[in-house]
Amino acid sequence: MPMTYEDVRAFAFKLPGVEDGTSYGRPCLKAHGKFLTRLFEDGESLVCPAVPFDEREMLVEAEPDVFHFTDHFKNYPYVLVRLDKAHSGTVQRLVLRQWRATAPKTVVKAWDQAHPAPISA
Repeated sequence: MPMTYEDVRAFAFKLPGVEDGTSYGRPCLKAHGKFLTRLFEDGESLVCPAVPFDEREMLVEAEPDVFHFTDHFKNYPYVLVRLDKAHSGTVQRLVLRQWRATAPKTVVKAWDQAHPAPISA
């Protein structure tokens, strides 16, 4: 089932400190007043920051129908995710990773205590 920006919002609003905003005239999400993610100008892709260049290249090469970037983002560690093609778990991990990078350490610690990672067998 394809994801929508509303699905991203629903997930993000489960995280402490997330609120709606705008960025470059587009809907965005902020966490603790800092940029979390936004809808790209095409209205179909999610702008995901803090994706290292090597990871971005790997994602684009592995799944070019899902991940892409424009010349504008060439020199920035961002990847664009086509929501209608993306797996929800992948998008959630990218959003959660950026939230963890922007949230105060005490908030992340409390979140981790309340949401322990599942143990792999």
